[in-house]
Amino acid sequence: MVRKPDFSKVRNLTTHPVLRRLLAPFRRVSVDWQARVTRYKAMHFPALTKSAAHLGRAAWDFGKTLVIAFLLAQLIMVSVAQAFQVEQFSMEPTLLPNDRVLVAKFIYRIRPARRGDVIVLRYPLNQSRNYIKRIVALPGEQVRIKDGRVLISGRAITEPYINGQFTGEYGPQGVPDNEYFVLGDNRNNSEDSRAFGFVKKDLVVGQALLIYWPPRRARVLIPR
Repeated sequence: MVRKPDFSKVRNLTTHPVLRRLLAPFRRVSVDWQARVTRYKAMHFPALTKSAAHLGRAAWDFGKTLVIAFLLAQLIMVSVAQAFQVEQFSMEPTLLPNDRVLVAKFIYRIRPARRGDVIVLRYPLNQSRNYIKRIVALPGEQVRIKDGRVLISGRAITEPYINGQFTGEYGPQGVPDNEYFVLGDNRNNSEDSRAFGFVKKDLVVGQALLIYWPPRRARVLIPR
């Protein structure tokens, strides 16, 4: 039978008084050397040590900032503002296909909708689709289209934004509470309230505030 060596006894040999005396000078040298190395690093590389610490803190702070910025961006997209791309011609000449607009989703929590607001809405007949139109008549008003002009409660309104003359008759119809009558600016090529009826307030995503892309078309859309 082969006996395994007891390594615990080997380790304990260093506690023998004779060995302690023999090793004492080497221990002093080791301690002195470590102290000298520590002093040398403190004298010659203090900036390096501090810089490394600062770099680590800066990297950590930067990472936290990125995470916070990402979460804020998601929050903004969900509740404050969102970008949309125009795909149709129904809002010419105000909006063209491939225009990108910034939509304020919170705006109608602060103030009521106004005539002339350009809005993004969920299509009443298929709410998975988004449409962009202009509010023309508000709750409680009577709307009529006659001879290519929009009449609100019997009075013609000025619409400098529409794309030329348009044909067709509509109304008169009263706009229900919490609903809007919307039209495209390109009246001869627009599916709007003349086709799908009034738009309920809860189908309005928000107001389109500006065109931000392409840069040559960037401008504010808020009616004056």
